[in-house]
Amino acid sequence: MPGAGQLPHTEPLRANDMSPSSATQTRATVLRLPTPETAPPRTALGKWFFRGGRLDALRVHERSYGWYWVIWLTGVDYFSSLAYQPGIALLAAGLLSPTATLILVAVTLLGALPVYVQVAGRSYAGQGSIAMLENLLTGWKSKILVLVLLGFAATDFVITMTLSAADAARHAVANPYLKTYLGHAQLGLTLFLLLVLAIIFLIGFKEAIRVATFVAIPFMLLNLVVIVAGLLRIAAHPELASHWRLAMSMHTDWTSIAIASALVFPKLALGLSGFETGVAVMPLVAGEKEIETADVPAGRIRNTRKLLAAAAVIMGVYLIFSSFATTILIPESAYRVGGPASGRALAYLAHEILGNIFGTVYDLSTIAILWFAGASAMAGLINLIPRYLPRFGMAPHWVSYRRPMVVVLFAIDVIVTLVFKANVEAQGSAYATGVLVLILSAAVAVSLALWREYQTGRRVGGKALALSVFFWAVSLLFVYTVIANVIERPDGVIISSIFIAVILIFSALSRYQRAKELRVSELTFINESSAALWPVLAGKRVNLVPIREMDRAGRIAKSAEILGHYHVTGPIAFLHVNLLDNRSEFIAPLRIRIRQEDGYFVLDVWGAVALANTIAYLTELLDPIALFLDLTGQNLMSQAAKYMLWGEGETALMVYTILLHYWEWAGKTRDRPHLHLMSP
Repeated sequence: MPGAGQLPHTEPLRANDMSPSSATQTRATVLRLPTPETAPPRTALGKWFFRGGRLDALRVHERSYGWYWVIWLTGVDYFSSLAYQPGIALLAAGLLSPTATLILVAVTLLGALPVYVQVAGRSYAGQGSIAMLENLLTGWKSKILVLVLLGFAATDFVITMTLSAADAARHAVANPYLKTYLGHAQLGLTLFLLLVLAIIFLIGFKEAIRVATFVAIPFMLLNLVVIVAGLLRIAAHPELASHWRLAMSMHTDWTSIAIASALVFPKLALGLSGFETGVAVMPLVAGEKEIETADVPAGRIRNTRKLLAAAAVIMGVYLIFSSFATTILIPESAYRVGGPASGRALAYLAHEILGNIFGTVYDLSTIAILWFAGASAMAGLINLIPRYLPRFGMAPHWVSYRRPMVVVLFAIDVIVTLVFKANVEAQGSAYATGVLVLILSAAVAVSLALWREYQTGRRVGGKALALSVFFWAVSLLFVYTVIANVIERPDGVIISSIFIAVILIFSALSRYQRAKELRVSELTFINESSAALWPVLAGKRVNLVPIREMDRAGRIAKSAEILGHYHVTGPIAFLHVNLLDNRSEFIAPLRIRIRQEDGYFVLDVWGAVALANTIAYLTELLDPIALFLDLTGQNLMSQAAKYMLWGEGETALMVYTILLHYWEWAGKTRDRPHLHLMSP
């Protein structure tokens, strides 16, 4: 045994001991280990399902468009709500529909629009407000908040698909020419439309902007014709408007009407949908002669803001005049649930005022845009979920691929449609809840960002403080809107809670199931000397000894312990893993520095999210003669919790488990390193 303060002597390897094949590796600066997650599928069905690349990979759009074209892609979600919004507004507010709609438009232009103008300036890659909140917070509280918001987003997008398909089917079965053939098959037709949507996405959905333009512009023009025709009829029969004003004044005065309208406007919240989509399509918006590689694409941001403002103004005008026309021209018996105008107020006016031929054209256009709104929601969801859950380790790897996601979403759509029996009004509350919570999250994200910028001095002066206070006030407005909507229609938050619970449970199970993965994306050498030393170590050349304290005294003690109890051939390489502060991350790249001290190798690793997984990854890359691991001897349940939450715990046993899991996949039955588990 060596004396105190001395390291036991072993013969170190020299650079000229390398094989020719190993010597070529000294020029490498990055090492990656093949894993089951990155390996291609082996069956024909698997290859078909996983074709097309990962959805969570960074994508650079080769083509961009003017904002005046991209607006129609946003519009298929936003503008399509004209198909059912006036009818839902009538059902919710009755005679108050026009005044409640005025308040809705005011909230849109003075609240939601300014919020998303700010989001566009901070989320120009299309991540949206959820990504903003994730970046503003850290650790597990960030992950949990994102999961909850994903639950509301899933509610929004799924209900968009099912509600849009159900309303498209209702327009079809209510058409005087089609109902002879379709009868009362609204549920079956809804399921058929969802099936067609899924099949198209399985095959591949391209040219979205051209299709959106072809679908949205005719729909808006037809709505304009219907609304103008309705207003002309009101002008020709002024007694209709007089009856409405009389009915309003008989109940109360105009001040009370304004208060009542403010209280009822949350029921009309479907008219706020579309802003999150407007931000999501930002990567498609072309800038004005800007440098595409600029860190902050000012041109794209500016044009996206034009898109958002134009969409909000267009929709506001349509909502105001459509609510006025439908309220005055449609009798209460017609817009009640089950009536001919229920959920299709403008279609009802199209048939009544302009005849069945024009009405049929309107119905076909409405069916087309509603179906495409479902396609927009499908595209949004299959691009949103893979950005988060797989990266968090909270979903299987197939979630990162389009076709498996489409199959799962279609199954969810079928379940939701059957539960609601394709009823549009019944799904409206869940849709409104999802929309409102997403807008509230965006308002809070903007408020936090501005407040932080003000506090850190990035924005100075009274204007910065005023902006922050303004957006906190907007946030409170949407808090009221969400609470009022939940109190009035609690089924919406119940449905959202189901989605949230499913995502949380699914995420926890996935994180547990994926705990045995290596959880490292790549290994990068800090300097050239480290890259040059790596081939000297790799390939059964050293004994790897992970150690918690990388001081010289600790290495002396550990080497003495090993040499005192084991017959060691070859030099010792001490490994010290430095964990990230944010242990909630699931996968991360590593940086490594290798040096020689006192005849031994010292490996320092930075950027790890879990000790056991990092040691296992380096063990498989390095392929040492033996691996010496210390057991803690502490309670295994508490150690398991430490591993899942903070990447620590009973490291030795987890390294053994992870390596066995990897070796089984790789078919490695021979030439495994010797594993020594050392008791405390």
